[in-house]
Amino acid sequence: MNLKEKKILITGATGGIGYSLVKRFNELGSNVLATGTNVNKLDQLQKEFTNIRTKPFKLDQHSEIENFIDTCNSELKGIDILINNAGITLDNLAIRLNDENWKKVIDINLTSTFLMCKHAIKKMLKNKKGKIINITSIVGHTGNLGQANYAASKAGIIGFSKSLAIEYAKKKINVNCISPGFIKTDMTDKINDEFKKTLLSKIPSGELGKGEDIAHCAAFLASDASDYITGETIHVNGGMYMA
Repeated sequence: MNLKEKKILITGATGGIGYSLVKRFNELGSNVLATGTNVNKLDQLQKEFTNIRTKPFKLDQHSEIENFIDTCNSELKGIDILINNAGITLDNLAIRLNDENWKKVIDINLTSTFLMCKHAIKKMLKNKKGKIINITSIVGHTGNLGQANYAASKAGIIGFSKSLAIEYAKKKINVNCISPGFIKTDMTDKINDEFKKTLLSKIPSGELGKGEDIAHCAAFLASDASDYITGETIHVNGGMYMA
């Protein structure tokens, strides 16, 4: 998989999966622009991976996304691959979920993905090719207790990505999803031992995934080796859910 000098924009770069994505594409010699909301973590990324660029940006600033893509396109001198990894959770049982927390999760996870894709595709059309990788979630397929808003946003990304893939297949723009299961991150490290034991019992592999597992899959989808794959969701979950 030759990704040397490929121009890659990664959102949500300051989380556990985001870090692994930046690390993997840096190892492969790609030209990476990483974005996120945590300025301190972005600074740490840039110190650790001196070849990448970083740019803070809040994806709830929907009116600014077009200008943001223009800026990223200028800095990278084109966008070959867009990886939409940014997302939030605001969990509660559906009857206790207020309108604001429903809307915020949908806006950041789904609407922002739509707008990032919409404006990045305009740049890719000029290049006559491109790859988009949208990070969804196992709960977008299975649902999950207390995550009606999050599950809806992630399921929406899958349907949206399939539609986008149909629209732009003839333009040589591939759109695919990666659906992680439970991945070892700072968030899952806080799960108590009893719940973690129950969780692991539902995973045939018997272990949580690693950020690197998602990054390796993303590298394949970003490469020329995946040119005939579009509109698909690749599940990376240790067998917890099999489509």
